[in-house]
Amino acid sequence: MKNIRNFCIIAHIDHGKSTLADRLLEYTQTVTAKEMQNQVLDNMDLERERGITIKSHAIQMEYNYKSENYILNLIDTPGHVDFSYEVSRSIAACEGALLIIDAAQGIQAQTISNLYMALENDLEIIPVLNKIDLQQAKPEEVEDQIIELLGCSRNDILRASGKTGEGVYEILNAVVEKVPAPKGDPNAPLQALIFDSVFNSFRGIIAYFKIENGSIRKGDKVKFIATGKEYEADEVGVLKLEMSPREEVACGDVGYIISGIKVSKEVKVGDTITHINRPADKAIEGFEEVKPMVFAGVYPIETEDFENLRSSLEKLQLNDASLTFQPESSVALGFGFRCGFLGLLHMEIVQERLDREFNMDVITTVPNVSYKVYDKHGNCREVHNPAGLPDPTLIDHIDEPFIRASVITNMAYIGPIMTLCLGKRGILVKQDYISGDRVEILFDLPLGEIVIDFYDKLKSISKGYASFDYHMHDYRPSKLVKLDILLNGEQVDALSTLTHTDNAVTFGRRMCEKLKELIPRQQFDVAVQAAIGAKIIARETIKAVRKDVTAKCYGGDITRKRKLLEKQKEGKKRMKQVGNVEVPQKAFLAVLKLD
Repeated sequence: MKNIRNFCIIAHIDHGKSTLADRLLEYTQTVTAKEMQNQVLDNMDLERERGITIKSHAIQMEYNYKSENYILNLIDTPGHVDFSYEVSRSIAACEGALLIIDAAQGIQAQTISNLYMALENDLEIIPVLNKIDLQQAKPEEVEDQIIELLGCSRNDILRASGKTGEGVYEILNAVVEKVPAPKGDPNAPLQALIFDSVFNSFRGIIAYFKIENGSIRKGDKVKFIATGKEYEADEVGVLKLEMSPREEVACGDVGYIISGIKVSKEVKVGDTITHINRPADKAIEGFEEVKPMVFAGVYPIETEDFENLRSSLEKLQLNDASLTFQPESSVALGFGFRCGFLGLLHMEIVQERLDREFNMDVITTVPNVSYKVYDKHGNCREVHNPAGLPDPTLIDHIDEPFIRASVITNMAYIGPIMTLCLGKRGILVKQDYISGDRVEILFDLPLGEIVIDFYDKLKSISKGYASFDYHMHDYRPSKLVKLDILLNGEQVDALSTLTHTDNAVTFGRRMCEKLKELIPRQQFDVAVQAAIGAKIIARETIKAVRKDVTAKCYGGDITRKRKLLEKQKEGKKRMKQVGNVEVPQKAFLAVLKLD
């Protein structure tokens, strides 16, 4: 056990984690030259295309240091705030962390929040200054920021470049020297923490675990404590680039178990595995439940695909534990699911993965957050979508969720960022000058305002130099109203939103204008209206597509033309009574891109 090191890589998005992980695998000869490619651990096409890590990936390396062999278990984690749950799970399975900081960009919001997460779990932190080969790198300046943040000495900071491979051996040596070996009792009853799982259509569900105490052998009878289910370990092993079977996985190691589990509900991330004959008395603690931030309805385009969508979501949930869902129905869209996501990027990725991995074409409704609605008797209920809102006469007040947001930026952009946050009903908490010309601004913001386009706007007004991180803070009373969209007098529940009274009229007007562009013209006029209760606050009319019935009249009396037009008008009226308006998928997403 003393030669095992479990560590993860944490950093802000795009600071070079995956590239550095590639070099570590190359220098420890875990990956052959033939298998080597960029972002070798990112095994989804989606991750490669976007150049981001979505899933954390575990892999085992062997390294010889001072003529002794060491086993290094590395977990590469995502950097985007929407996937911070992946990071928290990886941290739970490690004793140390490489904190990677870009030498050109310096410390950013996600660096700080991931660092605090690691410190809460008492991990040994090794600061690494990456991308020092860039021309615009400012190593001395960024090192000052790191010293200020961590309180370490300048000698503790390793300089490296994931691109050229400079400083990689120093990082490997530092991992061996500084990261503590796992503490555990090999002779105690088995306790293994499940930190991830994947679905394999041939082998069933494969759970990844880290053994805290005891050991596990092939053929052992095991029990999952949280679900109480019992299985036989058909295969256990360690995670190389492929899965590599072993007769036994010992204490302190990271490995996988295949036991022919078919039902996804039976594996919970954060559960503990133990033996049936000699069970552990309690589960491993320190694993928090995920709290979704953004809710949206996901509906199959064909109604008969409902069950397929359910099984696709269950399989996806195994691989992405931060996705939550429950069935719901809508008048406009039929049966579907109300899904909880950690943010908009997460929602987009889930939709893409449903399409690519399971061939599911889905319609996603307008994302919103959950509100607490109090009635006149003081009872409280959580409402996830506008359709679930009780009658306005019964509501006493509505509380909406507020987040504490931290924006780190250059001093040049303070003005526009303040304007943006205050325009989103934000409340300035404080601003701190970190170092040089960098400022951290703390805001309390309503989550509902951020969900739609806040992050994109922040990036564009700061020319990409502002980084953004947030966590749930509290619920506060707000004046909210339900805004309905009517097409030809019929309400489309999938387009309803809850919005603040101050924004309702402008929001309704913009919605109507946008829908007018997106809904194709029918053979009759279509009225697009925005309404609060019974009061119409905005209207646009989509003009009818008409055939020129008077084309065959050349000259003659005007009454001939009029007669033909009146006849056409009668026909239109009849169509309007039976006419249904087709709403394209783009219209449901229109709300996201109103500007």
